Amino acid sequence: MSRSPDATGKTEIRHVDPEGLYSNPQFTQVVSVAGPVRTVRVAGQTAVDTTGKVVGRGDLGTQSRKVLDNVRIALEAVEADLGHVIGWTFYLVAGQDPTPLLEAYRAAWNERPKPPMITLLYVAGLANPDLLIEIETLAVVPLD
Repeated sequence: MSRSPDATGKTEIRHVDPEGLYSNPQFTQVVSVAGPVRTVRVAGQTAVDTTGKVVGRGDLGTQSRKVLDNVRIALEAVEADLGHVIGWTFYLVAGQDPTPLLEAYRAAWNERPKPPMITLLYVAGLANPDLLIEIETLAVVPLD
């Protein structure tokens, strides 16, 4: 089933957990967007500061908080915020316990009522061997 924006042309963003799929309060299985929006994709962010120095070497919690802060900065640069995020892709170095990442995410997400889609992938490594996490983000900003 598809829906279009209403007659006024307003944006409709639907978060759906279809019957027959696992439902979790931390993420949504499907997000449907219709109507006038601006799409924002944030490139893979890592735990680096403005000089390129790795922050939190060996500490997934510290790195996760820095990455999420970098995502926030990137979104704000294009007049968006974490509330506009509909999808996250987490790339976690294999062997890492995801708990510190998920705790940092929950704190940053701050229990907004409609959680985004989440994909968590384990990878062999990232561009710098001191990095433990990389995050890509998809956001939609209604134009109405």
